[in-house]
Amino acid sequence: MTSAKETPSFNYTLSENKGALTVHFQGAMDASSAPPLIQELIPLIKKRLPSSLILDMAEVTYLDDFGALILLELKKILSPQKADFHLINTGDKVTEMLSLLQFDALGKARDLEKKHRSGAFIRLGERVLHGVSDLGYVFSFIGSVVLALLYTLTHPHKLRTEDTILYMEKTGVDALPIVALISFLLGLIMAFMSSAQLQQFGANIYVANLVGLAMVRELGPIMTAIIVAGRSGSAYAAEIGTMKISEEIDALYTMGFDPTKFLVVPKIIASVVTVPLLTLFSDLFAIAGGLIVGVFMLDLTANAYISQTIKSLSLFDVSWGFSKSAVFALLIAWIGCLRGFQVRGGAAGVGQATTSAVVSSIFLIILTDSLFSVILRYWG
Repeated sequence: MTSAKETPSFNYTLSENKGALTVHFQGAMDASSAPPLIQELIPLIKKRLPSSLILDMAEVTYLDDFGALILLELKKILSPQKADFHLINTGDKVTEMLSLLQFDALGKARDLEKKHRSGAFIRLGERVLHGVSDLGYVFSFIGSVVLALLYTLTHPHKLRTEDTILYMEKTGVDALPIVALISFLLGLIMAFMSSAQLQQFGANIYVANLVGLAMVRELGPIMTAIIVAGRSGSAYAAEIGTMKISEEIDALYTMGFDPTKFLVVPKIIASVVTVPLLTLFSDLFAIAGGLIVGVFMLDLTANAYISQTIKSLSLFDVSWGFSKSAVFALLIAWIGCLRGFQVRGGAAGVGQATTSAVVSSIFLIILTDSLFSVILRYWG
């Protein structure tokens, strides 16, 4: 049995022999010939469901992705019945196009390969070796940073002043609005919560002591450092990490520049200078937040609240918080730059380094603050 269908530039004929259906294509299988094939040939094949389908490509003059799509649809029709599908007499051009599209692999369900999972001891050993390697790099980076800072202190004219001022602006001035807002709200919340208890004993005035001491000694430096870690520490890691994967760090080595002196020292100096000043602003805005609660909810005068705050604080308290914030700033800048230099791979590596810089910075801030608390306890 034979039938045929023609279009201006394409036609096909059908022949059937003992349940095997053969389709003879002639002409160009492209976008113009695809619609009649979709409308007529595919429904016809679905209706007959032959035990074997043979597509004769001997007289096909051109095949593009539209034509390959038709062949794929015909192949899919036979898949549920597990009928035979054959392409015969494919010329060089047709074979090249089908190979480019990986036609043989299309339509096949891919078996999910089960990932081999190594044993617990092997994974533990890998983590230990990886940790030891990272620890060695950390100590090496600490040494290079110390040497670079000593060199800069003995040769001040070698400091990149313009970049240092730019980092001061980004770390300090640009962070001031968010530090001020969060500190103000924190002081307001502390005063509001403590007033509910102190009012029972007629000790409203001591809200000023609580807010002042808590912010100046502990919360002011910690909250400021966490904000700076999220803003500037992550920015340092992303900047250096991007330079690392784009091979700009290698270019600095090639040109004879020390990347630690060139990139790390300005960031550390800028952070150590600006973060303590941010902490002082944080303390002031937190006290202002407590003042709002004291004046409008506790019937205290502004003069009485401020006087009580000054009485509760000493120069040592302010200096202690100022010193802690300087140490926190050093840790933030150092860990941000370290994670940047540890970037491997592409954009995903930069994202991981940025996240790691923030998490590591916050952990070191809390750990260092606990050490400061122990020192203060036994010192006092």
